[in-house]
Amino acid sequence: MASAAMRGGASLSRSPLLLHLRNPKATIRAVRFRKSNRIRVLSQYSQARDSSSRIIQERINELPKLFEDIIQTSINTGPRGALRFVQGVQAVIGVSGEWLNDLSQQTGNSSGRIPNQQLLSPLYLRKLFERMGATYIKLGQFVASAPTLFPSEYVEEFQNCFDRAPAVSFSQIERILKEELQRPLDSVYEYIDPEPIASASIAQVHAARLKSSGKEVVIKVLKPGIEDILVADLNFVYVVSRVLEFLNPELKRMSLVGIIKDIKESMIEETDFRKEASNIESFRTYLERMGLDKQAKAPFVYTHCSTKRVLTMERLYGVPLTDLDSIREFVDDPEVTLVNALNVWFGSLISCESFHADVHAGNLWLLRDGRIGFLDFGIVGRISPKTWAAMEIFLGSFATEDYESMAVSLIEMGATGKNVDVKAFANDLEKIFSSIQELDTEIVVATARGPNAATAVSANVLVDDRQMNALFLDLVRVSESYGLRFPREFALLMKQLLYFDRYTRLLAPNMNMLQDQRISVVSNRRMRNMNSFP
Repeated sequence: MASAAMRGGASLSRSPLLLHLRNPKATIRAVRFRKSNRIRVLSQYSQARDSSSRIIQERINELPKLFEDIIQTSINTGPRGALRFVQGVQAVIGVSGEWLNDLSQQTGNSSGRIPNQQLLSPLYLRKLFERMGATYIKLGQFVASAPTLFPSEYVEEFQNCFDRAPAVSFSQIERILKEELQRPLDSVYEYIDPEPIASASIAQVHAARLKSSGKEVVIKVLKPGIEDILVADLNFVYVVSRVLEFLNPELKRMSLVGIIKDIKESMIEETDFRKEASNIESFRTYLERMGLDKQAKAPFVYTHCSTKRVLTMERLYGVPLTDLDSIREFVDDPEVTLVNALNVWFGSLISCESFHADVHAGNLWLLRDGRIGFLDFGIVGRISPKTWAAMEIFLGSFATEDYESMAVSLIEMGATGKNVDVKAFANDLEKIFSSIQELDTEIVVATARGPNAATAVSANVLVDDRQMNALFLDLVRVSESYGLRFPREFALLMKQLLYFDRYTRLLAPNMNMLQDQRISVVSNRRMRNMNSFP
């Protein structure tokens, strides 16, 4: 019994509960600890409640401004908004019909399995944008050129958002020309071809001849009603972005409304051909000042028959830089042609007020006199000296495969508040760019026998666009993982460099365009001319 009692006492004495009971100080500490925890929890709850109340109050305070913006935007849009709403509904119905049709076919071919393409997937959203016309096609092209702002699957799909549209009747074009020029057309033009050379969502182009000089020209005419459509659509997009920012304050940190405003200003600028005329004149001045007018050319603008909605330009004759057979008819060495094109374009990045930001094969020609022709200045970019300085280091490090320097240049270019691990970033960049040599490139040669039994040979270069886009998206994705966000100019520059990479593979397959001594990528020559600009 005694031993049992002793054992029981011993066991009781070892019990934590009894230890606390037998140790008043420990008991007090435990009570204080529980009180401290309770106070901390209550404090956190109170802070969360205060934060939630503050957010709700901020939303309430913003409501009047939101309603004011919506009402004012609706007034500015007017009746054209209702018309675009009806057209939008028709477009949605059309794309929904396509989706249901595809769904039924795929379901039938997959033994009852439902395909994973949703109605709002990138594919069908791109088709909807194309059906909605000019504004949404331009928005789609913006998505494709801004991988730092949009998910990669949308950026990839919207690379296929083509700006194509049926031509409007020549009678409508004549009416616009008469309204804009305010005089009989036969007093200005000796002849206008009623069949358009090209037709896009915003404008279409006709060949013509001036009466006073007999010069061959092209007339770019803004399509009727396009300004009303743009205003209605962009106002709607603005209202949606305002509502989304109100519902999700996180979007305000991304400056969603600011981005939409920038897009709106850019697109409205494209409908004012006086801006494009100014871009062309700026580029022509750059060529003359730099002594490059014997190597390259932009069309002369005839201001006496150009207005906000009409642009009359010198007609240039030539072939795209992808037409290898025709290029060899004009020049002995296509490689020299490419070197000239690269020098002129690189020079414009810092010595011209703006650079050509759409140098696809349709806009970059070899002219009959051997010069490079730059066409269509509707899309231009402007780059700050700071961004270009970082871009130069990026290009130089890319050429020499110095990935640490490349990492440093991208950190300089991207806005970040983080401390970036340069070596880790450099290793990731090396993995990305080591794959550039693995891109599938195919030279396609086509032959055709002419009437005199002569055989014409033409070549084109095919690069898998998806691989090229994937490469750039990988770069953006990895950079963002380190907290970097690049200016939109970086995406525009990279896109043009990819175009030039394709031309190099065709015209000068053994040339490294960033290391070749004939190509001036560095600023030495251009920096001497920067003082020319205010």
